[in-house]
Amino acid sequence: MTRSTDWRYVICAAGLLACLPLAAQSPQEQDMTQIHITMSGSPGAEFSAHWRITHEGETTEHVEESGTVPAEYTFTGTELEGTVKLLSDDERLEVDIQKGSNRSSSSTQGAGGTLTVSIR
Repeated sequence: MTRSTDWRYVICAAGLLACLPLAAQSPQEQDMTQIHITMSGSPGAEFSAHWRITHEGETTEHVEESGTVPAEYTFTGTELEGTVKLLSDDERLEVDIQKGSNRSSSSTQGAGGTLTVSIR
């Protein structure tokens, strides 16, 4: 009998972020390690973001120096902390983060508006 391992690739605008075997995780555990971020607001609004993702005791970082709305990111992890800064004048930025049944939403308006977000 052969055993196959389900490899999950997490991809965003910056490319491949993580490659983690999920064979040992139940569907419920997978839901609790998938962190989905949706960036919305004024179409074309520019932002920078710095994400710190902790998974199995290790922390990795993802930096987006010049993203634009709309954008979406998916990370595998147990915790996420992030700082998002709106770079555009007279624009609105909304950040929605979901992990399992936990959800965090924040928004800011005007250049320099900075959000600090986290989810566990």
